[in-house]
Amino acid sequence: MRRHKPRTYRSVADINIANLVDVVLVLLIIFMISAPLLQSGIEVELPKTKAAPMQEEAHGVVVTIDNKGGIYIDDVWARLDNFESALKDELRAKGTNQVFLRGDSTVSYGTVIAVIGTMKEMGIDAIGLVTSHVEQK
Repeated sequence: MRRHKPRTYRSVADINIANLVDVVLVLLIIFMISAPLLQSGIEVELPKTKAAPMQEEAHGVVVTIDNKGGIYIDDVWARLDNFESALKDELRAKGTNQVFLRGDSTVSYGTVIAVIGTMKEMGIDAIGLVTSHVEQK
């Protein structure tokens, strides 16, 4: 009669976690690098001014016009013909009547005026124009 050796099981304390730590550290580095890229939304080259930056944080809907004339409402693309209804929906969802307009410095003046005119027709009076700050020498 042949005798079998009893099976031995590894306990939880014997598990090698070096590989797990390596994977976690690599994921942490990837997220640290990619997090700032996700914050900016639509990339635009804002016009530069010497006006003082706002000291308090403002809340409202952000309308962006990129360098190709594309219009975005809180990073969601919209056409000029459905802009009014999309903006009304977003204002209602956020419970505000403030709009901040970010326009690329190369966008045509006519596009910006068309967007501002539509917002004025909607009765929006609180329109902020977003610019980047130039340091004075």
